[in-house]
Order: sequence, then structure tokens, then C-alpha cells
Amino acid sequence: MAGFRFVFGKNLLFDPKFNSTRNLNLTLLGLNHSSPYATTTKSSPLLCTANGVTKHSFLVRNASTTTTTTPPPVLAGTGVGDKPQQEPYKMKIRDTLDLTFSDARQAYRSKSTWEILRAYIVFKLCSINYLVEHNDKLMKLGQKVLGKTIFEKMMEATFYGHFVAGPDQIAIQPRIQHLREHGVKAILDYSVEEDISDEEAKKSDSVSSQKVGGSKGSSDQSDGTVEYTKYQEGTSNRRMKAAARTYFYMNEAQCERNMETFLQSIEAVSGATKGAGFAAIKVTALGRPQLLLQLSEAIARVHRYVGTFTGKRGVVMEQNVKVEDIKRRLERASKSDPTVESWLNNMTYDKSGLIHVLPWQGVVEAQQTLKEALKVPDVSTGKMESLVPPLSDHEEEMFKNMMRRLHTIFKTAKKLDVRVMVDAEQSYFQPAISRLAMEMSRIYNTEKAIVFNTYQCYLKEAHHNLSADLDQAERQNFFFGAKLVRGAYMEQERQRAAEMGYEDPINPNFEATTEMYQRNVNEAMTRIKRMKEIGDPKKICIMMATHNEDTVRFVIKNMKEYGIKRSDRLICFGQLYGMCDQVSFPLGQSGYSVYKYVPYGPVTEVLPYLSRRAQENRGFLKKIKKETTLLRKEFARRLMKGQLFYRPKGHYEPL
Repeated sequence: MAGFRFVFGKNLLFDPKFNSTRNLNLTLLGLNHSSPYATTTKSSPLLCTANGVTKHSFLVRNASTTTTTTPPPVLAGTGVGDKPQQEPYKMKIRDTLDLTFSDARQAYRSKSTWEILRAYIVFKLCSINYLVEHNDKLMKLGQKVLGKTIFEKMMEATFYGHFVAGPDQIAIQPRIQHLREHGVKAILDYSVEEDISDEEAKKSDSVSSQKVGGSKGSSDQSDGTVEYTKYQEGTSNRRMKAAARTYFYMNEAQCERNMETFLQSIEAVSGATKGAGFAAIKVTALGRPQLLLQLSEAIARVHRYVGTFTGKRGVVMEQNVKVEDIKRRLERASKSDPTVESWLNNMTYDKSGLIHVLPWQGVVEAQQTLKEALKVPDVSTGKMESLVPPLSDHEEEMFKNMMRRLHTIFKTAKKLDVRVMVDAEQSYFQPAISRLAMEMSRIYNTEKAIVFNTYQCYLKEAHHNLSADLDQAERQNFFFGAKLVRGAYMEQERQRAAEMGYEDPINPNFEATTEMYQRNVNEAMTRIKRMKEIGDPKKICIMMATHNEDTVRFVIKNMKEYGIKRSDRLICFGQLYGMCDQVSFPLGQSGYSVYKYVPYGPVTEVLPYLSRRAQENRGFLKKIKKETTLLRKEFARRLMKGQLFYRPKGHYEPL
């Protein structure tokens, strides 16, 4: 069988009797060289077809690794146009996973020798403090001295070539296919960013962070919501954003362009990843960030408001509120004020209790203005009071535009069967972002998880947030998708908390964040196991986005303990393109579902992204040391074996 390719199409070329229109039953069991319809030459593949078996294929290749040798299953069609009862068989090559992630040959079999040498040079440069500290200045100087063409060629040969897949969604398709052939799938991320000066950034921050809403009824931060107020960031704080992309609000037209960019990424994923890919978006790219700040403040105030009925703290669902208790407290007000009665009737609840106080469905579907929605009855007087200062008509229109952009993105994603990662952002935006992501999940995750929310495990509230959102998905019966990360804004978050005088939202140390990550892993797997036991096994999907080898080992161990198989495709792993290959490729080649976050964009427009990658690699010197050691080891092995001109050829089918 080695070397044969079997393709099922509409016309069988080797025997005229297969062109008959009569009904056929086709059974393919152990096709071999003696088959009258087989060819033994690699250049002339065997084509087989019958009515009802169309446009399917399976591929068998030679490989040095162990392959599954089970014969193909029976394909039966009972009449013209009938679908086969089983998909045609695909040989799947699976390696044994080395959980030390120290097998250099396995880690880098997807790379040419030049790519190994380039990776080694790039990581070594990332360990030079002076180059990393001044990388943005040096890159700008390089453009001036070398000129645009030579500078771009130099970047393509070094940092850009290593960390970025290509300039556009067409150019990156061979790279995505290359990843697939080596067992890894793609999350596409258009990584073009505004490279603006500190002065321009301050001006943009000033515009986007101007207090929304009028002065009347302006909010008082004495109740502990100071973190959601305007904060003028300095230049030094802006530089602390290097670990993750920050969008600077310019105007509504720019938000429209950002939406179009995200749509292009979704279309590229649909065309290149065969229904198994992701695209990534940031909500702050789609509207004025200050609106999210205002919404986050309202959410925090709602949690405290519900606490006046329960005497508890936490998100609404965690407080186990009985709707009857709220109605009883506000009974007198509801009789005298029809708006209070309407508010009570619009609460979201089930037999277990209250889910939402605010009318989120009306908010995200633009059926209600924020001015109308962000109100609650005063417990003492019974009068409807605004949680935050009401927005102007212009600001209401801006928020509607943001909702329209989100709906456009997720409608397109669902139509094209592409999953979308909603990236996490700063903690003071995150309550609003997570709420919008969950409401979009309720709308679009009706058949499978299309919308994936992100949970930053360096936040003290990460477990509470994940648990509450899992509860909402179960109680409102929609599919739940999530990505677990450690977090990317630590320095900025801590400085902001210290300067504004509120509690640091970040866990105290690395160990606490690891414990939080593991706690969330266990929470997710407990829910998955329970859903499998009640016969709804596909309801929850989680991506473990981590470069930490100990965390990966922890996840794999717990998958076994919770009875979650690789083939269930409920747990997947994610790492950045150009980083942590010693983890990604062995995982994918041993049968786990693995993704690379694949950035793309023109050379000169992704320089801020490359700057962040240099900063991030410097921050993980121990990890870099291991990667450079493995790269050097594989280079030496190829040198000794006479394989310097090795050309990678993948034989893997990603899960």
C-alpha cells in the first residue's frame, strides 16, 4: 500500500462499467496491486468511484514513524445520490510523546536546516539586553540606513521570517498547509499595528478615555469601582504594554477598517484551515474603549447592588438570588411605578434563581439604549436610578456601532464555520468584554462553539469568572468555548492599581498564577466529565494556551484522570508561531489537538508585534536556553548525518 493515493471522484477512469448510472454497492476492502482497478505507479494514482461515493479521499504515505494498519472500512451506497455511511479511511501517523519535550529531532522535523539556524540566531539576539531595550529605535534606524527594500529582506531573513507567516492571507496558505502536514493547526491573527509616537499615543488615549456620559448623575467611586475611572497613562506605562497588542482609538472609520481586517482573517481561515481553524479579535479595536470602561463599571455596581439583597459578594449567579426575594423587597415600588414592574419582568432567571439583573439581550441586540438598560430600582426609595452617568446620543450611536461590528464578525464566522477567539485585555475592560463575549456565545454558539472567551489566570478573580460563565452556558443551554492563558498586562496592571489606589488584581506571584491555571483546568474538566456523563459530551471546548511545559504535562495527566480522550477534541493546546516548537509539534504529532497563533501582515507594519516578541523572549531566558540548546543539538545532528540540505516533508493529519 505504501505510496498509493486513493481519490474518490465522480468518474472512474479505469473501467467503463463504473460509468453506468445503475445503482451500485461499492465495497473497498484491502485494495492491493492485483486489483483490476489499481495502479502500482506512484505517478498514476488509483481513482475509485461509485454512485453515492463522491469527492472523498484518503492518503497513505511512507513514514519512519508507526502508522495505523487497520484496513479501510466498508463504504456502502444504496442508491443514486445516497451518502456513504462512513467517511473514507485516513491513515493517521502518531508518534509517541516525549513528555520531557527534549527530543530535538521530533521538535524540529518541520524545519529546514536554514530555519533551524535562523531560529537559533533570533533567540540568541533576543537574549542581548541592549538590542531588546532599543529594538524599536534600531529597526527604524535600519529602515533609514538600508532603505525599505534591503531592510525588508533583512527582516524576512531574521525576525520577521521566524515570527510572522507572511504578508497577507494568500501568501501564508503554504505555511498553514505546512503546519497541518506536521500535525499543527492555525489561529490566524492579522498583526498590523499602529506604530505611533508617545505624543500621538497620549493624544489618542486622551480622546478615547474622555469621560463618557453627562455630569448629571455622575458616578461616585467610594463603593470600590475606582479602577473603572479615567486614567491618563504616561509614556512609561504605555511601554509596559509590550506583552500584548494595544489598539489606540482614532475614530469610528478606523474601527470599521479593523472590522474588515478581522473579516478577512476569518475568510482566510475558512479557505486555508479546512474547518479546523480559528481567527482572533480584540473588542477594543471595534469601538471606543471608554464605553467598555463605563460598561465594566456598571457590571461591578450591579454585583454590589444584588449584594444588598443577599448580603453576599461576587457575580450575580454566585450569590444564588431568588427572584421572589427581589420582587418582595420591591413590591411596593412596582405597584406605584410601572417602570419598576417592567424592570422586574425583564430580569433573566430560571428555576435555580437569578442569572442577570440587566437586560443584556436587549443591549447586545440594540433593542435598548444603555441609558435605558443600565438602571436599577433604588432599594430604599424604589425609584429607578442610573448605575453610571447616562450616555449622550452620539455615544449611544457609537455603542450600537460596536455591537453591529461584533454581530457582523460572528455572523460571518458562523456562516463560514470558523471559530473566533475574543482576546482578553486589561482587567478594567475585561468585565465588559467577557459579558459581551458570553452574550454573543448565547446567540451564536447554538450548534457548536463559535465564540471563545479568554480567561487570564493571573487575575485573582479568574476562577470565579470561569465558573460563573460555565454556569450561564449550562443554564441557558449554549455551547461554551474558552481559552485559558496566564496573562499579558501584569506590569501595567500593577502600576495602574498602585497609582490609583485600588487592590492589585494580579496574583501575588508566579506560583499563585500556576495554581490558578491548574484550578481552572480542573474546573473545566470536571464540567466536561459531567456533561459526558449526562450524554452531552461536546458542550464545552477549552484551549490551553500555554508555553509552560509543566502546565502542559498537568493538562495531559488530568485528561487521563477525567477520561477525556485526545480524539474527543474537547481539549486543545495553543502556542505562538515561532515559539515553543519543542512542545507544539510533538503534541500535534502524537495525536493531540494543537494550534499555533499565526500572525501575518506586511513587514514594516508588523514591527510593533516583532518588538513585543523580542521583549517576551527576553523575559523567558530559561525557556530560551532550552530552545537554543535543542536547536543547536538538531543542527549538529544533521551536520554529522550529512543532512544539511534536509527538506521537511510532513505526513501527519492534525486531529
